[in-house]
Amino acid sequence: MATEMLGMILAGGQGTRLGKLTKSTAKPSVPFGGRYRIIDFTLSNLSNSGVDTVGVITQYQPLELNRHVQNGASWGLNERGAGVTILQPYASSEGEKFFEGTAHAIYQNIAYIDSYAPEYLLILSGDHIYKMDYEQMLAQHKAKKAALTVAVMPVSMDEATRFGIMNTDDTERIIEFEEKPAKPKSNLASMGIYIFNWDTLRRYLTESYATGSGLEDFGKDVIPAYLAHNEPTYAYAFHGYWKDVGTIHSLWEANMEFLSPHNSLNIADRSWRIYSQADANPPLFVTTSATLDRAMVVDGAFIAGTIIHSIISRNVKVGEGAVIKDTMVMPDAVIGKNVHIDHAIIGENAVVGDGGEVIGTENEIAVVGYGEVVGRREKE
Repeated sequence: MATEMLGMILAGGQGTRLGKLTKSTAKPSVPFGGRYRIIDFTLSNLSNSGVDTVGVITQYQPLELNRHVQNGASWGLNERGAGVTILQPYASSEGEKFFEGTAHAIYQNIAYIDSYAPEYLLILSGDHIYKMDYEQMLAQHKAKKAALTVAVMPVSMDEATRFGIMNTDDTERIIEFEEKPAKPKSNLASMGIYIFNWDTLRRYLTESYATGSGLEDFGKDVIPAYLAHNEPTYAYAFHGYWKDVGTIHSLWEANMEFLSPHNSLNIADRSWRIYSQADANPPLFVTTSATLDRAMVVDGAFIAGTIIHSIISRNVKVGEGAVIKDTMVMPDAVIGKNVHIDHAIIGENAVVGDGGEVIGTENEIAVVGYGEVVGRREKE
């Protein structure tokens, strides 16, 4: 069965920079915004863009991610196309290693990709928060007669030193790639989103591994190889909200930005919905002080304290006298009585016992990990 463009989500990262939040789950399945998981944004973009045949490549702690994604039904991906297939690493009879890089992950799944005979291959990350129409990117790719199109986002020149930078000519053709340059020549930062002509990429990958010089990573290996061989490689400039939530601070910051009604992500936009397996009811967003005279249940949350500029997810319990400020509390967490939490992320199923304190700052966010118990807990 042929498909014009096949989507491939790279969702196997260990997420070590998220520390205790990814101890037992893959980074793309970390909760975000009260009712979502990070990968929901990429899956929703695919659904809204009309790309309905998708492979999700997993590796580290995939169980929760697999349960969440399943066949893509929650995003409507199984209704129009083949839906979602979960692809896990394997050891072949030739001694193939587990995924050694982004391009190697695609190489190991050539048989899956070939089964759909796509003309174009869309490579995505499962750990970014953004809205993007991939059909518009594909339209430019076709118009430029490109072999590879790289989505880029203009950043400040100061920030450019932290990214892979694409230097282009006046036709948007990429003429040079610099990885975290000390003195960047442009501010076009790679977003890790690529559209390849599949036949060309397949040839590069198979020839490289056949000769023992495997192209393991798109940024480090494949893009330089394309440029060295003068393949038509173009930049696609994206303007909008985009956040890599691969660190504790960026995850906290994105959740706090999520609270703003003026956030350009515009989660309320019904023309580009973000779907999830979570219940249809929204989480409890509180942007001002909400001291409640009595206990209150909102979306399964039991609230009996003061909540200030925070996200309280489903099935969270907050005891009397607790004060929660500038914090993201993930699903099923239990916050005891007279607890003080400020500038923090509280992980799924975590418990902060009566009288406990979890205090961070804007520069150093406090974290309670998945299932972690801190503070005192009253005997039952």
